[in-house]
Amino acid sequence: MDPLAASLKIAGTGLEAQSTRLRIVSENIANARSTGDTPGADPYRRKTITFGSELDKASGADVVTVKKLGFDRSKFIEEYDPGNPAADEKGMVKMPNVNILVEMADMREANRTYEANLQTVKQSRDLISATLDLLKASQ
Repeated sequence: MDPLAASLKIAGTGLEAQSTRLRIVSENIANARSTGDTPGADPYRRKTITFGSELDKASGADVVTVKKLGFDRSKFIEEYDPGNPAADEKGMVKMPNVNILVEMADMREANRTYEANLQTVKQSRDLISATLDLLKASQ
């Protein structure tokens, strides 16, 4: 397969993977304070994403894939909030295991990677267009 077309395929799968990552990070941030509905109930559990590499037979290139969506198994944080409907008899509420600083760092990295893949798509498209213009001019 043409190297320029392969670069488009690789960058395209990178865009898809980072888009999924941004969605997961957004869900985590949106639910950073989501507690359970009843006393002692578990709150929102942080979601995770794992990437993998897969050979694309059409292009012959290794492309990125979303290998697995999972959950962070770290402990929940407990806060004293006796007025919360999810508070136990001691007034303690289980809070999500979401750290906003970690999520913001993940979001920044995913955004930069998305932009890098988008730039690759733009440059590949420009090179393909320039190649076609050269071929037209030589006829």
